[in-house]
Amino acid sequence: MSIIVSFFNCPYIDEALESLMNQTYKNIEIIVVNDGSTIYSDKIIPYLDKIIYIEKGNGGTACALNMGIRNATGDYLCWSVQMTSFTLRKQKFN
Repeated sequence: MSIIVSFFNCPYIDEALESLMNQTYKNIEIIVVNDGSTIYSDKIIPYLDKIIYIEKGNGGTACALNMGIRNATGDYLCWSVQMTSFTLRKQKFN
């Protein structure tokens, strides 16, 4: 499971990443795409050894999502905006 987080000047990015790190399902890769942020990027530093971090110039959410998708290696994709909490729920597909 690849989780893509687009990030642009969000003061809550550390809380969002903490929420993702605390999921009970652990087989995930977290890809953070910094879409040209000028502030709050320092909040990502404690997580750099646990995430895939990509910096790019500002191009908007869709552009950041596409960049994350190109770098994802999981069998499934999930997209999370810079929010403060996130919950993965198992889904069974027949």
